[in-house]
Amino acid sequence: MNRILWVDDEIDLLQPYIIYLKNKGYEVVSASNGEDALQIVKGEKGDGDNHFAIVFLDENMPGMTGLETLQEIKRLRPEVPVVMITKSEEEHIMEQAIGEKIADYLIKPVNPSQILLCLKKHIHQQEIVTEQVQQNYRQEWSDISYMIDTATTIEEWQAIERTLSKWDIELENAPMRSLIDDQRTQANAAFGKWIAKNYERWFEPQGDTIQSAKDAPIMSHDVMKHAVFPLLDQGEKVLLCVIDNFRFDQWKTIQPLISEFYSIRHEEQYTSILPTATQYARNAIFSGLLPLQIQQMYPQYWVEEGDEETKNQHEKELVQTLLDRYRRRESFNYWKVNESDFCEKVIHQLKGVTAPLNIVVLNFIDMLSHSRTESKMMRELANDEAAYRSLTLSWFKHSPTYDLLRRAAELGFTLVLTTDHGTTRVKNAVQIIADKNTNTNIRYKVGKALNCSSKNVFSIEQPKRVGLPCPNVSSSYAFCTGSDFFAYPNQFNYYAQYYRNTFQHGGISLEEMIVPLVTLGPRNF
Repeated sequence: MNRILWVDDEIDLLQPYIIYLKNKGYEVVSASNGEDALQIVKGEKGDGDNHFAIVFLDENMPGMTGLETLQEIKRLRPEVPVVMITKSEEEHIMEQAIGEKIADYLIKPVNPSQILLCLKKHIHQQEIVTEQVQQNYRQEWSDISYMIDTATTIEEWQAIERTLSKWDIELENAPMRSLIDDQRTQANAAFGKWIAKNYERWFEPQGDTIQSAKDAPIMSHDVMKHAVFPLLDQGEKVLLCVIDNFRFDQWKTIQPLISEFYSIRHEEQYTSILPTATQYARNAIFSGLLPLQIQQMYPQYWVEEGDEETKNQHEKELVQTLLDRYRRRESFNYWKVNESDFCEKVIHQLKGVTAPLNIVVLNFIDMLSHSRTESKMMRELANDEAAYRSLTLSWFKHSPTYDLLRRAAELGFTLVLTTDHGTTRVKNAVQIIADKNTNTNIRYKVGKALNCSSKNVFSIEQPKRVGLPCPNVSSSYAFCTGSDFFAYPNQFNYYAQYYRNTFQHGGISLEEMIVPLVTLGPRNF
Protein backbone atom coordinates (compact mmCIF):
# COMPACT_ATOMS: atom_id res chain seq x y z
CA MET A 1 0.00 0.00 0.00
CA ASN A 2 1.30 3.47 -0.90
CA ARG A 3 1.74 5.71 2.14
CA ILE A 4 1.09 9.46 2.01
CA LEU A 5 2.23 12.05 4.55
CA TRP A 6 -0.14 15.04 4.57
CA VAL A 7 1.01 18.09 6.54
CA ASP A 8 -1.47 20.92 7.11
CA ASP A 9 -2.35 23.07 10.13
CA GLU A 10 -6.03 22.52 9.25
CA ILE A 11 -5.68 18.78 8.88
CA ASP A 12 -9.00 18.13 10.69
CA LEU A 13 -10.83 19.91 7.87
CA LEU A 14 -9.21 17.56 5.37
CA GLN A 15 -10.73 14.36 6.77
CA PRO A 16 -13.07 13.93 3.74
CA TYR A 17 -9.98 13.93 1.48
CA ILE A 18 -8.20 11.44 3.72
CA ILE A 19 -11.24 9.12 3.77
CA TYR A 20 -11.49 9.44 -0.03
CA LEU A 21 -7.84 8.43 -0.44
CA LYS A 22 -8.16 5.53 1.98
CA ASN A 23 -11.09 4.24 -0.07
CA LYS A 24 -8.80 4.44 -3.11
CA GLY A 25 -6.30 2.16 -1.37
CA TYR A 26 -3.84 4.69 0.07
CA GLU A 27 -2.63 4.90 3.66
CA VAL A 28 -2.58 8.51 4.87
CA VAL A 29 -0.44 9.68 7.80
CA SER A 30 -1.24 13.23 8.92
CA ALA A 31 0.57 16.00 10.78
CA SER A 32 -0.67 19.46 11.77
CA ASN A 33 2.71 21.24 11.83
CA GLY A 34 6.19 21.09 10.44
CA GLU A 35 7.86 19.88 13.65
CA ASP A 36 5.58 16.83 13.90
CA ALA A 37 6.05 16.12 10.21
CA LEU A 38 9.84 16.02 10.60
CA GLN A 39 9.58 13.67 13.58
CA ILE A 40 7.41 11.36 11.48
CA VAL A 41 9.89 11.51 8.58
CA LYS A 42 12.71 10.65 11.03
CA GLY A 43 10.71 7.71 12.38
CA GLU A 44 10.53 9.26 15.87
CA LYS A 45 6.76 9.63 15.97
CA GLY A 46 3.73 7.61 14.94
CA ASP A 47 4.25 3.94 14.12
CA GLY A 48 7.93 4.44 13.36
CA ASP A 49 7.53 3.68 9.65
CA ASN A 50 9.07 6.65 7.86
CA HIS A 51 8.70 5.37 4.29
CA PHE A 52 6.37 7.52 2.20
CA ALA A 53 5.56 7.51 -1.49
CA ILE A 54 4.72 11.24 -1.47
CA VAL A 55 4.27 14.22 0.87
CA PHE A 56 1.51 16.83 0.61
CA LEU A 57 2.70 19.98 2.38
CA ASP A 58 0.80 23.15 3.24
CA GLU A 59 2.88 26.24 2.48
CA ASN A 60 1.28 28.58 5.06
CA MET A 61 1.58 27.08 8.58
CA PRO A 62 2.29 28.71 11.94
CA GLY A 63 5.64 27.99 13.51
CA MET A 64 7.83 26.19 11.02
CA THR A 65 6.62 27.33 7.61
CA GLY A 66 5.94 25.04 4.68
CA LEU A 67 9.11 26.18 2.90
CA GLU A 68 11.24 25.54 5.99
CA THR A 69 9.64 22.12 6.42
CA LEU A 70 10.24 21.41 2.74
CA GLN A 71 13.97 22.13 3.09
CA GLU A 72 14.30 19.70 5.99
CA ILE A 73 12.24 16.96 4.34
CA LYS A 74 14.35 17.18 1.17
CA ARG A 75 17.49 17.02 3.31
CA LEU A 76 16.27 13.93 5.16
CA ARG A 77 14.52 12.16 2.26
CA PRO A 78 15.57 13.77 -1.04
CA GLU A 79 14.04 10.94 -3.08
CA VAL A 80 10.48 11.50 -1.81
CA PRO A 81 8.38 13.80 -4.03
CA VAL A 82 6.83 16.76 -2.17
CA VAL A 83 3.71 18.53 -3.44
CA MET A 84 3.26 22.08 -2.10
CA ILE A 85 -0.34 23.16 -1.42
CA THR A 86 -0.94 26.88 -0.85
CA LYS A 87 -3.47 29.68 -1.00
CA SER A 88 -0.81 32.06 -2.27
CA GLU A 89 0.00 32.59 -5.93
CA GLU A 90 2.88 34.97 -5.28
CA GLU A 91 5.64 34.40 -7.80
CA HIS A 92 8.54 34.51 -5.33
CA ILE A 93 6.98 31.76 -3.20
CA MET A 94 6.51 29.54 -6.24
CA GLU A 95 10.09 30.17 -7.37
CA GLN A 96 11.48 29.37 -3.93
CA ALA A 97 9.46 26.16 -3.72
CA ILE A 98 10.53 25.12 -7.21
CA GLY A 99 14.12 25.92 -6.28
CA GLU A 100 13.81 23.47 -3.40
CA LYS A 101 12.83 20.84 -5.97
CA ILE A 102 9.16 20.33 -5.24
CA ALA A 103 7.46 17.74 -7.40
CA ASP A 104 4.29 19.77 -7.95
CA TYR A 105 2.38 22.86 -6.84
CA LEU A 106 -1.40 22.99 -6.09
CA ILE A 107 -3.48 26.10 -5.33
CA LYS A 108 -6.22 25.90 -2.68
CA PRO A 109 -8.99 25.01 -2.76
CA VAL A 110 -8.07 21.64 -4.23
CA ASN A 111 -10.56 18.95 -5.11
CA PRO A 112 -10.21 15.16 -4.76
CA SER A 113 -9.70 14.62 -8.48
CA GLN A 114 -6.70 16.99 -8.43
CA ILE A 115 -5.16 15.03 -5.57
CA LEU A 116 -5.77 11.72 -7.32
CA LEU A 117 -4.30 13.01 -10.58
CA CYS A 118 -1.26 14.22 -8.65
CA LEU A 119 -0.77 10.77 -7.13
CA LYS A 120 -1.06 9.06 -10.50
CA LYS A 121 1.45 11.50 -11.95
CA HIS A 122 4.09 11.16 -9.23
CA ILE A 123 3.58 7.65 -7.84
CA HIS A 124 2.00 5.61 -10.61
CA GLN A 125 3.21 7.35 -13.75
CA GLN A 126 5.82 4.74 -14.66
CA GLU A 127 3.48 1.77 -14.26
CA ILE A 128 0.67 3.58 -16.13
CA VAL A 129 3.01 4.51 -18.96
CA THR A 130 4.49 1.00 -19.06
CA GLU A 131 1.06 -0.61 -19.22
CA GLN A 132 -0.08 1.75 -21.97
CA VAL A 133 3.11 1.17 -23.97
CA GLN A 134 2.69 -2.58 -23.63
CA GLN A 135 -0.92 -2.35 -24.73
CA ASN A 136 0.09 -0.27 -27.77
CA TYR A 137 2.79 -2.79 -28.67
CA ARG A 138 0.37 -5.72 -28.35
CA GLN A 139 -1.94 -3.98 -30.79
CA GLU A 140 0.92 -3.38 -33.26
CA TRP A 141 2.65 -6.75 -32.83
CA SER A 142 0.76 -8.50 -35.61
CA ASP A 143 1.28 -5.55 -37.97
CA ILE A 144 5.03 -5.70 -37.40
CA SER A 145 5.06 -9.47 -37.98
CA TYR A 146 3.19 -8.92 -41.23
CA MET A 147 5.72 -6.25 -42.28
CA ILE A 148 8.55 -8.70 -41.63
CA ASP A 149 6.89 -11.54 -43.52
CA THR A 150 6.08 -9.44 -46.59
CA ALA A 151 9.07 -7.05 -46.88
CA THR A 152 10.44 -6.98 -50.44
CA THR A 153 12.24 -3.61 -50.66
CA ILE A 154 14.98 -1.88 -48.73
CA GLU A 155 12.51 0.89 -47.86
CA GLU A 156 10.30 -1.65 -46.13
CA TRP A 157 13.26 -3.03 -44.18
CA GLN A 158 14.22 0.50 -43.18
CA ALA A 159 10.68 1.02 -41.87
CA ILE A 160 10.98 -2.23 -39.91
CA GLU A 161 14.26 -1.12 -38.32
CA ARG A 162 12.74 2.24 -37.38
CA THR A 163 9.72 0.52 -35.84
CA LEU A 164 11.75 -2.08 -33.95
CA SER A 165 14.13 0.60 -32.65
CA LYS A 166 11.18 2.63 -31.40
CA TRP A 167 9.80 -0.35 -29.47
CA ASP A 168 13.28 -1.39 -28.29
CA ILE A 169 13.53 1.98 -26.57
CA GLU A 170 9.98 2.20 -25.27
CA LEU A 171 9.88 -1.36 -23.93
CA GLU A 172 13.39 -1.54 -22.52
CA ASN A 173 12.15 -1.72 -18.90
CA ALA A 174 8.83 -3.44 -19.57
CA PRO A 175 7.97 -6.97 -18.36
CA MET A 176 7.17 -8.04 -21.93
CA ARG A 177 10.67 -7.11 -23.10
CA SER A 178 11.19 -10.63 -24.44
CA LEU A 179 8.46 -10.18 -27.07
CA ILE A 180 10.30 -7.40 -28.90
CA ASP A 181 13.55 -9.40 -28.62
CA ASP A 182 11.86 -12.37 -30.28
CA GLN A 183 10.40 -10.14 -32.98
CA ARG A 184 13.81 -8.62 -33.72
CA THR A 185 15.25 -12.15 -33.98
CA GLN A 186 12.47 -13.00 -36.45
CA ALA A 187 13.19 -9.82 -38.44
CA ASN A 188 16.94 -10.44 -38.63
CA ALA A 189 16.41 -14.02 -39.79
CA ALA A 190 14.17 -12.81 -42.62
CA PHE A 191 16.47 -9.88 -43.41
CA GLY A 192 19.48 -12.18 -43.70
CA LYS A 193 17.66 -14.32 -46.27
CA TRP A 194 16.54 -11.23 -48.16
CA ILE A 195 20.09 -9.83 -48.30
CA ALA A 196 21.43 -13.19 -49.49
CA LYS A 197 18.87 -13.11 -52.31
CA ASN A 198 19.35 -9.48 -53.36
CA TYR A 199 22.80 -8.19 -52.39
CA GLU A 200 24.76 -9.36 -55.44
CA ARG A 201 22.02 -8.00 -57.70
CA TRP A 202 22.81 -4.45 -56.51
CA PHE A 203 26.10 -4.43 -58.44
CA GLU A 204 26.56 -4.45 -62.19
CA PRO A 205 29.82 -4.99 -64.10
CA GLN A 206 30.73 -2.26 -66.57
CA GLY A 207 33.92 -3.10 -68.39
CA ASP A 208 36.63 -3.53 -65.79
CA THR A 209 34.65 -1.70 -63.10
CA ILE A 210 31.57 -2.17 -60.96
CA GLN A 211 28.66 0.23 -60.69
CA SER A 212 25.48 0.22 -58.62
CA ALA A 213 22.38 -1.22 -60.23
CA LYS A 214 19.49 1.16 -60.88
CA ASP A 215 17.39 -0.35 -58.10
CA ALA A 216 20.26 -0.50 -55.60
CA PRO A 217 19.73 1.38 -52.33
CA ILE A 218 21.91 4.24 -51.13
CA MET A 219 25.04 2.50 -49.89
CA SER A 220 28.31 3.47 -48.22
CA HIS A 221 30.02 4.69 -51.38
CA ASP A 222 26.99 6.92 -52.19
CA VAL A 223 26.88 8.86 -48.91
CA MET A 224 29.05 11.81 -49.90
CA LYS A 225 27.40 12.24 -53.30
CA HIS A 226 23.91 11.83 -51.88
CA ALA A 227 24.05 13.81 -48.64
CA VAL A 228 27.07 16.14 -48.69
CA PHE A 229 27.69 17.37 -52.24
CA PRO A 230 24.18 18.88 -52.66
CA LEU A 231 24.73 20.97 -49.51
CA LEU A 232 28.07 22.21 -50.80
CA ASP A 233 26.43 23.08 -54.12
CA GLN A 234 23.99 25.29 -52.17
CA GLY A 235 26.90 27.16 -50.60
CA GLU A 236 26.42 25.74 -47.12
CA LYS A 237 29.22 25.20 -44.60
CA VAL A 238 29.05 21.49 -43.76
CA LEU A 239 30.21 19.44 -40.80
CA LEU A 240 30.10 15.74 -41.63
CA CYS A 241 30.17 13.82 -38.36
CA VAL A 242 30.83 10.08 -38.71
CA ILE A 243 30.32 8.18 -35.45
CA ASP A 244 31.81 4.71 -35.73
CA ASN A 245 29.53 1.80 -34.72
CA PHE A 246 26.46 4.05 -34.45
CA ARG A 247 23.10 2.28 -34.64
CA PHE A 248 19.72 3.78 -35.45
CA ASP A 249 18.44 3.23 -31.90
CA GLN A 250 21.50 5.05 -30.54
CA TRP A 251 20.73 7.98 -32.81
CA LYS A 252 17.16 8.13 -31.47
CA THR A 253 18.57 8.04 -27.94
CA ILE A 254 20.75 11.14 -28.36
CA GLN A 255 18.38 12.97 -30.73
CA PRO A 256 16.64 14.95 -27.92
CA LEU A 257 19.99 16.40 -26.83
CA ILE A 258 21.02 17.36 -30.36
CA SER A 259 17.57 18.90 -30.90
CA GLU A 260 18.46 21.56 -28.31
CA PHE A 261 20.59 23.30 -30.93
CA TYR A 262 19.89 21.53 -34.25
CA SER A 263 16.62 20.87 -36.05
CA ILE A 264 16.21 17.88 -38.36
CA ARG A 265 15.94 18.72 -42.05
CA HIS A 266 16.00 15.18 -43.32
CA GLU A 267 16.21 11.88 -41.46
CA GLU A 268 16.89 8.81 -43.54
CA GLN A 269 18.80 5.55 -43.49
CA TYR A 270 21.33 4.08 -45.84
CA THR A 271 22.63 0.54 -46.30
CA SER A 272 26.18 -0.27 -45.28
CA ILE A 273 28.15 -2.38 -47.73
CA LEU A 274 29.42 -5.83 -46.77
CA PRO A 275 31.48 -6.47 -44.79
CA THR A 276 29.98 -4.03 -42.29
CA ALA A 277 33.45 -3.31 -40.95
CA THR A 278 35.35 -0.04 -40.74
CA GLN A 279 38.06 -1.05 -43.19
CA TYR A 280 35.49 -1.54 -45.94
CA ALA A 281 32.53 0.67 -45.11
CA ARG A 282 34.25 3.85 -43.93
CA ASN A 283 36.84 3.81 -46.68
CA ALA A 284 33.94 3.46 -49.12
CA ILE A 285 32.22 6.53 -47.62
CA PHE A 286 35.25 8.78 -47.93
CA SER A 287 36.41 7.57 -51.33
CA GLY A 288 33.00 7.19 -52.97
CA LEU A 289 34.30 3.85 -54.24
CA LEU A 290 33.83 0.18 -53.51
CA PRO A 291 36.78 -1.52 -51.75
CA LEU A 292 37.96 -3.29 -54.91
CA GLN A 293 38.00 0.03 -56.77
CA ILE A 294 40.09 1.62 -54.02
CA GLN A 295 42.54 -1.27 -54.22
CA GLN A 296 42.80 -0.98 -58.01
CA MET A 297 42.84 2.80 -58.38
CA TYR A 298 44.70 3.80 -55.22
CA PRO A 299 46.68 0.77 -54.04
CA GLN A 300 48.80 3.00 -51.80
CA TYR A 301 45.71 3.72 -49.72
CA TRP A 302 44.35 0.19 -49.40
CA VAL A 303 45.49 -2.06 -46.54
CA GLU A 304 44.98 -5.79 -46.92
CA GLU A 305 43.27 -7.92 -44.27
CA GLY A 306 46.49 -9.59 -43.19
CA ASP A 307 48.55 -6.41 -42.90
CA GLU A 308 49.41 -5.19 -39.43
CA GLU A 309 49.01 -1.47 -40.10
CA THR A 310 45.84 0.48 -39.30
CA LYS A 311 43.14 -0.15 -41.88
CA ASN A 312 41.82 3.44 -41.95
CA GLN A 313 44.91 5.59 -41.86
CA HIS A 314 44.36 7.11 -45.33
CA GLU A 315 40.85 8.51 -44.96
CA LYS A 316 41.88 12.12 -45.54
CA GLU A 317 43.69 11.17 -48.74
CA LEU A 318 40.66 9.21 -49.93
CA VAL A 319 38.43 12.25 -49.46
CA GLN A 320 40.79 14.23 -51.67
CA THR A 321 40.63 11.56 -54.40
CA LEU A 322 36.84 11.78 -54.32
CA LEU A 323 36.85 15.56 -54.70
CA ASP A 324 39.43 15.33 -57.49
CA ARG A 325 37.45 12.75 -59.46
CA TYR A 326 34.37 14.97 -59.37
CA ARG A 327 36.46 18.07 -60.15
CA ARG A 328 35.31 19.74 -56.97
CA ARG A 329 37.46 22.61 -55.77
CA GLU A 330 36.29 22.75 -52.16
CA SER A 331 38.93 22.81 -49.46
CA PHE A 332 38.24 20.62 -46.46
CA ASN A 333 39.32 19.81 -42.92
CA TYR A 334 39.53 16.32 -41.49
CA TRP A 335 39.78 15.33 -37.83
CA LYS A 336 39.77 11.85 -36.27
CA VAL A 337 38.87 12.08 -32.59
CA ASN A 338 39.97 9.29 -30.28
CA GLU A 339 40.46 11.33 -27.10
CA SER A 340 38.56 14.08 -25.30
CA ASP A 341 41.57 16.40 -25.24
CA PHE A 342 41.81 16.38 -29.02
CA CYS A 343 38.07 17.00 -29.33
CA GLU A 344 38.56 20.14 -27.23
CA LYS A 345 41.19 21.30 -29.71
CA VAL A 346 38.80 20.74 -32.62
CA ILE A 347 36.18 22.86 -30.83
CA HIS A 348 38.66 25.73 -30.54
CA GLN A 349 39.65 25.37 -34.21
CA LEU A 350 36.06 25.52 -35.50
CA LYS A 351 35.76 29.28 -35.04
CA GLY A 352 38.54 29.95 -37.53
CA VAL A 353 37.39 27.41 -40.11
CA THR A 354 36.83 28.78 -43.61
CA ALA A 355 36.67 25.49 -45.55
CA PRO A 356 33.14 24.59 -46.73
CA LEU A 357 33.64 20.88 -45.99
CA ASN A 358 34.65 19.69 -42.54
CA ILE A 359 34.79 16.05 -41.48
CA VAL A 360 35.09 14.67 -37.97
CA VAL A 361 35.29 10.95 -37.14
CA LEU A 362 34.33 9.98 -33.59
CA ASN A 363 35.54 6.59 -32.41
CA PHE A 364 34.14 6.43 -28.87
CA ILE A 365 31.29 3.97 -29.50
CA ASP A 366 33.65 1.70 -31.41
CA MET A 367 36.02 1.78 -28.43
CA LEU A 368 33.08 1.06 -26.12
CA SER A 369 32.11 -1.96 -28.20
CA HIS A 370 35.65 -3.36 -28.19
CA SER A 371 36.28 -2.64 -24.50
CA ARG A 372 33.02 -4.39 -23.63
CA THR A 373 34.37 -7.53 -25.30
CA GLU A 374 37.69 -7.36 -23.49
CA SER A 375 36.70 -5.97 -20.08
CA LYS A 376 34.58 -7.81 -17.51
CA MET A 377 33.60 -4.51 -15.91
CA MET A 378 32.38 -3.09 -19.24
CA ARG A 379 30.35 -6.24 -19.84
CA GLU A 380 28.55 -5.56 -16.58
CA LEU A 381 27.99 -1.90 -17.47
CA ALA A 382 26.61 -2.72 -20.93
CA ASN A 383 25.01 -6.09 -20.43
CA ASP A 384 22.20 -5.54 -22.95
CA GLU A 385 20.96 -3.11 -25.60
CA ALA A 386 19.26 -0.82 -23.07
CA ALA A 387 22.48 -0.44 -21.09
CA TYR A 388 24.44 0.03 -24.31
CA ARG A 389 22.12 2.88 -25.31
CA SER A 390 22.38 4.35 -21.82
CA LEU A 391 26.18 4.41 -22.00
CA THR A 392 25.96 6.04 -25.44
CA LEU A 393 23.69 8.74 -24.03
CA SER A 394 25.93 9.30 -21.02
CA TRP A 395 28.98 9.58 -23.24
CA PHE A 396 27.33 12.08 -25.54
CA LYS A 397 25.89 14.18 -22.74
CA HIS A 398 29.12 14.45 -20.76
CA SER A 399 31.77 14.35 -23.48
CA PRO A 400 33.19 17.19 -25.58
CA THR A 401 31.22 15.77 -28.52
CA TYR A 402 28.10 17.51 -27.17
CA ASP A 403 30.06 20.78 -26.96
CA LEU A 404 31.50 20.22 -30.43
CA LEU A 405 28.11 19.91 -32.09
CA ARG A 406 26.66 22.77 -30.07
CA ARG A 407 29.56 24.99 -31.11
CA ALA A 408 29.10 23.93 -34.73
CA ALA A 409 25.46 25.00 -34.53
CA GLU A 410 26.42 28.38 -33.04
CA LEU A 411 28.83 28.92 -35.93
CA GLY A 412 26.18 28.05 -38.52
CA PHE A 413 27.42 24.67 -39.73
CA THR A 414 24.94 22.37 -41.41
CA LEU A 415 25.41 18.99 -39.73
CA VAL A 416 25.35 15.65 -41.53
CA LEU A 417 25.36 12.93 -38.87
CA THR A 418 25.97 9.34 -39.87
CA THR A 419 28.10 6.24 -39.34
CA ASP A 420 29.97 3.63 -41.33
CA HIS A 421 28.08 0.67 -39.82
CA GLY A 422 26.18 -0.46 -36.76
CA THR A 423 26.75 -3.30 -34.36
CA THR A 424 24.78 -6.27 -33.05
CA ARG A 425 24.85 -8.41 -29.91
CA VAL A 426 25.98 -11.92 -30.87
CA LYS A 427 24.68 -14.99 -29.07
CA ASN A 428 25.18 -18.17 -31.10
CA ALA A 429 28.56 -19.55 -32.20
CA VAL A 430 28.78 -21.49 -35.47
CA GLN A 431 31.77 -23.56 -36.49
CA ILE A 432 33.84 -22.61 -39.51
CA ILE A 433 36.93 -24.26 -40.96
CA ALA A 434 39.45 -22.05 -42.75
CA ASP A 435 43.16 -21.81 -43.44
CA LYS A 436 45.58 -19.94 -41.17
CA ASN A 437 45.58 -16.80 -43.34
CA THR A 438 41.87 -16.14 -42.80
CA ASN A 439 41.00 -12.85 -41.08
CA THR A 440 40.10 -12.65 -37.39
CA ASN A 441 36.70 -10.86 -37.48
CA ILE A 442 34.06 -13.17 -35.98
CA ARG A 443 31.11 -11.83 -38.05
CA TYR A 444 32.69 -12.35 -41.46
CA LYS A 445 35.53 -14.37 -42.93
CA VAL A 446 37.57 -13.92 -46.10
CA GLY A 447 39.94 -16.63 -47.22
CA LYS A 448 40.42 -19.86 -49.13
CA ALA A 449 38.36 -23.03 -48.67
CA LEU A 450 35.93 -21.62 -46.12
CA ASN A 451 33.76 -24.44 -44.83
CA CYS A 452 30.75 -23.83 -42.61
CA SER A 453 27.74 -26.11 -42.20
CA SER A 454 25.36 -23.40 -40.95
CA LYS A 455 22.45 -22.61 -43.28
CA ASN A 456 22.38 -19.04 -41.98
CA VAL A 457 25.72 -18.08 -43.54
CA PHE A 458 25.75 -15.95 -46.69
CA SER A 459 28.70 -16.69 -48.97
CA ILE A 460 30.07 -14.63 -51.85
CA GLU A 461 32.10 -16.92 -54.07
CA GLN A 462 33.03 -14.26 -56.63
CA PRO A 463 33.92 -11.20 -54.51
CA LYS A 464 34.91 -9.00 -57.45
CA ARG A 465 31.33 -9.03 -58.71
CA VAL A 466 30.31 -7.01 -55.64
CA GLY A 467 33.37 -4.78 -55.51
CA LEU A 468 35.37 -6.73 -52.90
CA PRO A 469 39.11 -7.47 -53.14
CA CYS A 470 40.38 -11.04 -53.40
CA PRO A 471 43.48 -11.70 -51.28
CA ASN A 472 43.90 -14.88 -53.35
CA VAL A 473 42.44 -16.17 -56.60
CA SER A 474 40.26 -18.68 -54.74
CA SER A 475 39.25 -16.39 -51.89
CA SER A 476 35.60 -16.10 -50.90
CA TYR A 477 33.67 -14.23 -48.21
CA ALA A 478 31.32 -15.70 -45.60
CA PHE A 479 28.97 -13.57 -43.49
CA CYS A 480 27.09 -14.42 -40.33
CA THR A 481 23.47 -13.32 -40.17
CA GLY A 482 21.28 -12.50 -37.18
CA SER A 483 23.07 -13.04 -33.87
CA ASP A 484 25.49 -15.75 -35.05
CA PHE A 485 29.27 -15.49 -34.91
CA PHE A 486 32.10 -17.65 -36.21
CA ALA A 487 34.35 -19.82 -34.05
CA TYR A 488 36.94 -22.39 -35.07
CA PRO A 489 36.67 -26.04 -33.97
CA ASN A 490 39.87 -25.63 -31.98
CA GLN A 491 38.79 -24.35 -28.52
CA PHE A 492 35.28 -23.82 -29.86
CA ASN A 493 33.56 -23.86 -26.45
CA TYR A 494 36.00 -21.34 -25.00
CA TYR A 495 35.49 -18.79 -27.77
CA ALA A 496 31.75 -19.46 -27.94
CA GLN A 497 31.51 -18.47 -24.29
CA TYR A 498 34.02 -15.60 -24.52
CA TYR A 499 32.23 -13.76 -27.36
CA ARG A 500 28.63 -14.60 -26.48
CA ASN A 501 26.60 -11.42 -25.70
CA THR A 502 29.31 -9.10 -26.98
CA PHE A 503 28.61 -6.38 -29.55
CA GLN A 504 30.20 -7.12 -32.92
CA HIS A 505 30.07 -5.90 -36.52
CA GLY A 506 31.02 -7.12 -39.97
CA GLY A 507 28.03 -9.31 -40.73
CA ILE A 508 24.39 -9.07 -41.76
CA SER A 509 21.71 -7.69 -39.44
CA LEU A 510 19.34 -4.75 -39.45
CA GLU A 511 21.40 -3.11 -36.72
CA GLU A 512 24.65 -3.38 -38.69
CA MET A 513 23.41 -2.57 -42.19
CA ILE A 514 20.46 -0.15 -41.83
CA VAL A 515 22.11 2.91 -40.31
CA PRO A 516 21.21 6.60 -39.77
CA LEU A 517 21.96 9.39 -42.23
CA VAL A 518 20.60 12.65 -40.83
CA THR A 519 20.87 16.22 -42.12
CA LEU A 520 20.36 18.94 -39.50
CA GLY A 521 20.23 22.71 -39.63
CA PRO A 522 21.31 24.95 -36.74
CA ARG A 523 18.55 26.50 -34.67
CA ASN A 524 18.51 30.28 -34.42
CA PHE A 525 20.94 31.10 -31.60
